[in-house]
Amino acid sequence: MDEAIVVKEREDGIGIITLNRPEKKNALNISMRRKISEYLNRWKDSEHIGVVIITGAGNAFSSGFDLTEFQDPALFGEIYESSAKYHRDVWHFPKPMIAGVNGLAFGGGFDLATLCDLRVSSIDAVFAHPEIKFGAPPIYTPLSWIVGEGIAKDLCFTGRKLDANKAHDIGFVNYLVEHGQVLSKSIEIAKQILEAPSDTLRFTKQFMIKQREESFEAAFRIEHDQAFKEVLFKHLKK
Repeated sequence: MDEAIVVKEREDGIGIITLNRPEKKNALNISMRRKISEYLNRWKDSEHIGVVIITGAGNAFSSGFDLTEFQDPALFGEIYESSAKYHRDVWHFPKPMIAGVNGLAFGGGFDLATLCDLRVSSIDAVFAHPEIKFGAPPIYTPLSWIVGEGIAKDLCFTGRKLDANKAHDIGFVNYLVEHGQVLSKSIEIAKQILEAPSDTLRFTKQFMIKQREESFEAAFRIEHDQAFKEVLFKHLKK
């Protein structure tokens, strides 16, 4: 197991993925994205795991992608491939997913929380899309579905910070808890979800995905795939 990803399969049917690079504020590198994809694909047909929680070690959820990898042009292909697959694996995962946001969630960390079904946040968490400042278009569409177009445009254009209380007020955060209670609250909610029959949960989640599937894929090809190839890498090569 990659030490930057800690995975736990609980007996009660909850799978927990912990981003485990606290010294880097859990910045997502190629290896971590591939590990997340690996476990999600392992769990999607599992008869045991019914709900997945993603959280971070230390005082951060995730600061986004590991920008040190972007300094090596030889890695651009792997960065693009792992990113495209990982985002789609999170979006298409056929079971409920909870983001346990235990601190800052910037850039790709904000996106990861957005792509999950529910968000439990500590009161000291902060959300932002600062990548707009260095030439990376944020992933706008899924965020707009949650908070509305006006707020999503504001956050994506300005890169401004959104504190946990405001994130809760606008409906992005579902549950707001004290620092240190994020995982326990996430587990509590996961247990409530698992009270429903597994086939009903799967049908419900697949319906939710299907309702947005074509719109998501069309938008993601522009906001992510095209952005990587035509916009982001152009700025990084300067």
